Amino acid sequence: MIELPEVYVLTDQINQTLRGKTIHSVKANAHPHSFAYYSGVHSAYDGMLSGHKITKANTDSEAGNCSWVEILCGDMLLSISTPIKYHAPGEKLPKSHQLLIEFEDNSHMSCTVQMWGSMLCVPLSEKPGYEQVPSPLMDDFDEAYFDGLINEVKPNMSAKAFLATEQRIPGLGNGVLQDILWNARIHPKKKLNTMDDGDRERLFRSVKSTLKEMRDCGGRDTEKDLYNQSGGYRTILSKKTVAHPCRGCGSGLVRQSFLGGNIYFCPACQPV
Repeated sequence: MIELPEVYVLTDQINQTLRGKTIHSVKANAHPHSFAYYSGVHSAYDGMLSGHKITKANTDSEAGNCSWVEILCGDMLLSISTPIKYHAPGEKLPKSHQLLIEFEDNSHMSCTVQMWGSMLCVPLSEKPGYEQVPSPLMDDFDEAYFDGLINEVKPNMSAKAFLATEQRIPGLGNGVLQDILWNARIHPKKKLNTMDDGDRERLFRSVKSTLKEMRDCGGRDTEKDLYNQSGGYRTILSKKTVAHPCRGCGSGLVRQSFLGGNIYFCPACQPV
């Protein structure tokens, strides 16, 4: 799954590089993956998309769900939740891929699923209806909206469960979660009902400011963009930093398993 900063980055790059290209052929599920998901019959993708021109990639406000990249191909729609790569004419293509699109100029676009991912192709008229929820990077995502989300869940829910499960905030997953919580000085296991007004305000402001910085820097350094380049945002807590001292206080960082994934935190900066 791609997360919100990379959705923005990929959307911009697709509009810059792929917009106007005509699809020559499509291979879907050439290398089967247990957690690659398609709509309908994947073998029909070639007939559904060949000859169509990439019109544009949607922004989150147009898509209504900022955990997917939506690519308009004439009267067809591709909704993709897995990393996307561009390959210029003559470039080596990935050995394994779950979606490979060749354009008439001999360039390609590929998707290779890592943990899991969806590559859905439907007529634009049959576009799924998403609940219209604001992105944290939109003005509508304000403190009142954030407080409303908190008030809708069980008070003993952990900070990680609140932010990164059930897609309450589409596109906010376990990856971006780590730096959001560090910047707010909140432990991933801290219960919502133990947070005071200051904690909640810091958490709200960190959600907005951390995600904005990640987007503005071209995505995180743990992820790759359309051109297979790492993002320019230096993660504070990730697999790249866990062996180093905390950037804030110099203490050792900790990695633990929690709620089906790893959490990273500084015990000194983020007490439970």
